[in-house]
Amino acid sequence: MFKITFLGAGSTVFAKNVLGDCILTPELGDFEIALFDIDPERQEDSRRMLESLNKKYGGRAVIRAFSDRREALREASFVVNAVQVGGYRPCTVTDFEIPKKYGLRQTIGDTLGIGGIFRALRTFPVLDEFAEDIHAVCPRALFLNYTNPMAMLTKYLIDHLQLNAVGLCHSVQGCVPHLLEELDLGIDPASCRWEIAGINHQAWLLRLEDDKGRDLYPLIRERAAGSDRDRVRFEILRRFGFYNTESSEHTAEYSPYFIKKNYPELIDRFEIPLDEYPRRCEAQIAGWEEMREKLAEEEIVHQKSHEFAAFILSAALNDRPCRIHGNVINRGLISNLPEEACVEVPCLVDRNGVQPCRGGALPEQLAALNRTNINVQLLTVRAGITRKREDVYMAAYLDPHAAAELSLDEIKALCDELIEAHKGWLPELR
Repeated sequence: MFKITFLGAGSTVFAKNVLGDCILTPELGDFEIALFDIDPERQEDSRRMLESLNKKYGGRAVIRAFSDRREALREASFVVNAVQVGGYRPCTVTDFEIPKKYGLRQTIGDTLGIGGIFRALRTFPVLDEFAEDIHAVCPRALFLNYTNPMAMLTKYLIDHLQLNAVGLCHSVQGCVPHLLEELDLGIDPASCRWEIAGINHQAWLLRLEDDKGRDLYPLIRERAAGSDRDRVRFEILRRFGFYNTESSEHTAEYSPYFIKKNYPELIDRFEIPLDEYPRRCEAQIAGWEEMREKLAEEEIVHQKSHEFAAFILSAALNDRPCRIHGNVINRGLISNLPEEACVEVPCLVDRNGVQPCRGGALPEQLAALNRTNINVQLLTVRAGITRKREDVYMAAYLDPHAAAELSLDEIKALCDELIEAHKGWLPELR
């Protein structure tokens, strides 16, 4: 029997997808699920939910909740990370409200920009604690990171903490189906062949062919030119030639072009949902309450999702190779991105673990867009290691959105105010 430890088990909906998928994967055989969260009430909700699914679907899991993290990790084969340090309140609200005072607006704020930088800074020390436990009690475990900001945290996990880790996201799985649906092409995504590579939340659909090997990009570009849906992504497609994996609301804040206080008309033109993530958090909190009611009545159901975790476990344990897209250190996988960057590329998984595939160079304009994001990621990771304020400032100075809206003095003052507001959540900065 092998063991999966889920850190951040209070993320009940996400635990349902990842661990529910494992319960619905009979080839995994017998296994233990170890749950750990700093919120015992939310952890208990997840335990009850998983017990209900395990019973309903004849699962072979033994589910245990732990109050001691090291014991939850002891002898784990796989560790799933889904923590959100600081939660919605106080930290996420702070990430949005203080930048607003400076005229800097965000949509999601979890991957890049001021929100992404500070979410990473308060998560790095928690990852330090995880790594200390993992090296002590399950050093060979495969660490599956689902926590954002994906690229920053995964690089820190692999390069600085020396964990056997891969970063996982579901934006790649949804890219082609979403695109074909948005353009009403009437093509079954399952019949297509495609190639995607880049960085997390800004990977690129480099090739898309139908079942007869015909290039679909000419038709996509023609249809996208006249579409009023998915407006930011289609604008990037029109201007740079390729479609990217992440949503318009995410994409809008990864560049300097769309959210601009001097051009407020762009918000309506591109249908940009400012402050979208706080609204989603409120909805998720309400959804959690609804799920608690269903738990009491044992009404929880689950269908296997497109998350990669269960496929990875099955491939690694049973040596049945599968292909995923994982976030890993570049090291020549994409030749025109920095070697030390965290990239999102196809990976083969089998008993040897996660093995990234080399893909060559991206079209230069796409690599250029990625590099503007990578600059911020690398400097934020450096700040997490050095704990220097000046490294935090430099990461923020180079953010494409912040730099387009604010002066250097304003960015520094904004960082100082956020550092003060996040006291108790951030490491001590020098």
